[in-house]
Amino acid sequence: MRKYEVVFIVKPLEEEAVNAVIEKFAKLITANGGTIDKEDRWGKKRLAYEIKDEIEGYYVLFYVTCEPACVDECDRVMKITDELLKHMIVRSDEKEA
Repeated sequence: MRKYEVVFIVKPLEEEAVNAVIEKFAKLITANGGTIDKEDRWGKKRLAYEIKDEIEGYYVLFYVTCEPACVDECDRVMKITDELLKHMIVRSDEKEA
């Protein structure tokens, strides 16, 4: 099991729609054997530049512990999800004592 940081920007939709997208990825990670250690919702922010004709987005950060296959599946689904503007998955290199 490895630690990852999953950051994604959801289109500025209604609150229920944004929560549904966030819940979708939380369920996807847990269904593939991962655990979400911490969920950080940064909220709606203005983008530095226009992405897919949007000037705002809802930022979310997950701290995840899972296998690489879980990250691959999450990345695949994020690429085909229309409600997302951008996403990034980074492996955390935490040194254990």
